[in-house]
Amino acid sequence: MNNITYNIAAVERDTGLSKDVLRVWERRYGFPQPERDSNGDRLYPTAQVERLRLVRRLMDQGHRPGKLLALSDEELATLPSRHKTDKPEEPTAIAETELDELLEPIRRHHAADFMMAMQQRLARQGMLGFVEDTIAPLTEFVGKAWESGAIKVFEEHLYTELTKRLLRQAIATLPARPQGRRILLTTVPDERHALGLLMVEAVLTIEGAHCIQLGPQMPLIEIARAAAAHQVEVVALSFSSAFPQRQITGLLQQLETLLPAGVELWAGGAGIANLPDTPGIRFVTTLASARQALDA
Repeated sequence: MNNITYNIAAVERDTGLSKDVLRVWERRYGFPQPERDSNGDRLYPTAQVERLRLVRRLMDQGHRPGKLLALSDEELATLPSRHKTDKPEEPTAIAETELDELLEPIRRHHAADFMMAMQQRLARQGMLGFVEDTIAPLTEFVGKAWESGAIKVFEEHLYTELTKRLLRQAIATLPARPQGRRILLTTVPDERHALGLLMVEAVLTIEGAHCIQLGPQMPLIEIARAAAAHQVEVVALSFSSAFPQRQITGLLQQLETLLPAGVELWAGGAGIANLPDTPGIRFVTTLASARQALDA
């Protein structure tokens, strides 16, 4: 019998579930049920840690923790992925008042409060629901608030940097899929907005893709060289609404001629809205359509 136990910090690193979430679940759902050492600190048996890993993985596939923790290990093992289109019993649209409440710590310049609120939503929603139902609408809301003057430039930057940090930390906890479809993510020169890239990376990684993230502002020839070096199947570019739309089609066509044969070119983000279809280039207008493109 395996009697190895893990302290709460080790469980947090292993599962990606924060200490606060573990404590809340213990009180609310009666699981996990840690033992205690001589100092009263929590110790988690191996079987409970393995169950927590499975729960976290299923949350990232769209399931809600309250329902998962009520199931047996056998029932958990047989659950399929569940995306937002499979969850009609609960509305996923987030109200504008709720978006405004999430943004309030940014206006008050309380970064720690914002991060705590977002981490709590991530724990409740799982990665997929968090990205599609919280970060995507909140980012759009922040953009409109900045345009209207409801938030200042430095506050918009703070939101973006904190959200990127949160996404990078969350993505790092996802299991590596070296055999998944290889996708290179980046932006063209003068497109410095990278939050959309991280959102897409999170969604595609959950779906089993192996993402190579280069960050923003890569020269076209370097994108082509990276595609060849990493032997990718797809190059995915993100364009924000701030990027000059009249330049996008020409840049895409130019990059397409540089890419190795057989590499698909995807373009997404608010910047491609209303652009006409371009032969040989797939426009990915939403996170859901990114998942559909991967399936296709």
